[in-house]
Amino acid sequence: MLFGNRIRELRDKQGVLQRQLAALLEIDTPMFSKIERGDRRAKREHVIKLAEYLHQDVKEMLTLWLADKVLDAVGVEEEISYDAITVAQKHVQSSIKDYSTF
Repeated sequence: MLFGNRIRELRDKQGVLQRQLAALLEIDTPMFSKIERGDRRAKREHVIKLAEYLHQDVKEMLTLWLADKVLDAVGVEEEISYDAITVAQKHVQSSIKDYSTF
């Protein structure tokens, strides 16, 4: 719920209502509330719109959004979760190196 918490924090700090951000994303307010609580995942394009509207770094917001997806997939209670993330990290780093040679 890293992304949802950050959105709520920014929204409160900037005095923006949930219904305003829901309108920006063209969704209803209850759906936005679920995104903010972590009960639903925002779409990638929603993350980008929210970052821009709330004057945040898009990469940082996408990172929080993706981290939530990773945590959903691996869980946080199993010991093997850390190992799985480490293996995935090595694969991503390898892929980045391969891609950068083009």
